[in-house]
Amino acid sequence: MKRWIATALLGSAAAAFAQTPASAPPAASASAPAPLPSSPAKKELVKKLLALQQPGIENIARNMVERPAMAMMQQASQILQTQVPPEKREATGKAIQAELKAYDDEAVAVARDRAIKLAPSTIGAEMEARFTEDELKAIVAWFESPISKKYQQNAADVQDGFMRKLSADVGPVLQPKLQNLEEKTRVALGLPATPADAASAPPATTKPAAKPATKPAQKPAGK
Repeated sequence: MKRWIATALLGSAAAAFAQTPASAPPAASASAPAPLPSSPAKKELVKKLLALQQPGIENIARNMVERPAMAMMQQASQILQTQVPPEKREATGKAIQAELKAYDDEAVAVARDRAIKLAPSTIGAEMEARFTEDELKAIVAWFESPISKKYQQNAADVQDGFMRKLSADVGPVLQPKLQNLEEKTRVALGLPATPADAASAPPATTKPAAKPATKPAQKPAGK
């Protein structure tokens, strides 16, 4: 049971990720500037720049891999609460976490390696075509500067703190809207209400039973 649920959820997440259409490359603008001339010096600067940007490139690959997994975890949470007996939820949740970790360890490594191999022909080629040698030197100098390194070391923590505050602030406002959207979606699909919706629904009122009609008292027969 636990293995089946975890495998089914991972399969649905992988299918959703695989079916996501790749965005088409932007059409070339008629006013786009012509590529700047290449040179061995520019190629070396771009190579150095890509090495400095490698942590960011790896982070992009990780986010791409983990996005469908996060969506799957939301689905798993709903299934655990609605379709798994209470006494089996903890064990099932641990099984799903183990499956997710195995997926994450394997998929992140694959995506990271592909991203690093793809970067020179995409990011590198664009940087070489759009920037002069002096501009590339300035960019490399910025990335190597102590200020840039300090900024990169602290940016993730600052952004995480902001996201936590934003989630705490917006969450109570969005939660009722999400519940309302889920309820309407289930109605549109002809699905039964969730246990939470059923519990919050007002009890049906029944009309009190009508009292039987009383017959008029008969007058005693005259003597």
